[in-house]
Amino acid sequence: MPRAATGYRPLLRAPGAAAFFLTAAVGRVGIAMTGLGLVWLLHARTGSYGTAGLATAGFALAEALIGPHLARLVDRFGQTRVLPFSLLAHGAAIAGVLASTTPTGAITAATCAGAVVPQLGALSAARWAHLLRGERAGELPTAFSLESLANATAFLLGPVLVTSLGAVGDAALASTIAAALILGGGGALAAQGRTAPPPGREHSGRARTARTLLQPTFLLLALLNLAIGLYFGTMGVSVSSFAVGQGVPGAAAPIIAASSLSGLLSGWLYGLRRHPAPPRRQLVIATACLTGAALLLPLAPSAIWLGAAVVVTEAAVPPTLVLLNVLTEKAVHPGVLTQAFTWNNSASAAGSALAASLAGRAADAWGASAALAQAPAAGLVLLVLSLVLSRGARRPPFASREPASSP
Repeated sequence: MPRAATGYRPLLRAPGAAAFFLTAAVGRVGIAMTGLGLVWLLHARTGSYGTAGLATAGFALAEALIGPHLARLVDRFGQTRVLPFSLLAHGAAIAGVLASTTPTGAITAATCAGAVVPQLGALSAARWAHLLRGERAGELPTAFSLESLANATAFLLGPVLVTSLGAVGDAALASTIAAALILGGGGALAAQGRTAPPPGREHSGRARTARTLLQPTFLLLALLNLAIGLYFGTMGVSVSSFAVGQGVPGAAAPIIAASSLSGLLSGWLYGLRRHPAPPRRQLVIATACLTGAALLLPLAPSAIWLGAAVVVTEAAVPPTLVLLNVLTEKAVHPGVLTQAFTWNNSASAAGSALAASLAGRAADAWGASAALAQAPAAGLVLLVLSLVLSRGARRPPFASREPASSP
């Protein structure tokens, strides 16, 4: 087998790769804008953060619960057939939010928008897995690192655009731009049928058994994604709480920005080269680094200390996310890969929501250090689950056990 090329340039030179990656990346900026855009829009119209919060929560909850079922349709019928209907429904729902004259109508429309928002990250990752199957499978970590960079960039740019437009009184324009980016990026992705994975065609009982996600390795990977979500939810609340408690609320923004840049740099460097160690062993190392660095967080005596500790801890996050995607691709049948990626996203979102609530309560009751202590606890859960995964039975990846064209 020829040695796979390293770096991002050879990857993007693969036929059709740059086109589907860039169009999905554009759409993800819109997705990153949507939740915060709903907050600005509905608060501006109703004067109530409660209404805005309910609409955003409805959007996020519907996306987490319905998204995997939408992904199941994608796996069964194909991206090019399902994605246009999803985009039309999402656009209509956002139009309903913009046209709504009552809080109930806006919340209902926002919830519908979340239920049908296309999972562009999962769709793009599934295309990489299909494109690189076989002799180029060694490049998958690089491809998933690229996906991680796109996602991190989207969630840096999106909130900044929404906040800037909202601050000058154009909250409706922010939601409109978000929808336009999703529809434009998603529509361009749907038009690229050449790089889309083939729809599933198996209907036999044996094939359905092979395609199920209810198997120990994937369930363990879903728990790992839940645990990384616990880390994300903890940091969002506890860093702000710490800065306020130190009397320097303005320090929260630079700390969060520095952590984001650390993650971007780490993800970029990780994807530049191939790593000889097996992915499961790499995952143990990455989660051990994350846990060790996170132990410094609740000990922080100042904002500078906390900023340095967050930067070090965040550097372990992108490799962890990339490895979880790599292991998911190896663990499940290609015919359910989009569903698997989407369930992982939902598990991470659930963990983040739970941890944010717990961190807020801990900060109110015992202070910011107690909230920050959740981060090493989440890291410890990650490490234990990674060790369990690494000691489990190592089955060959589906991609190498059966050809993609098998009936």
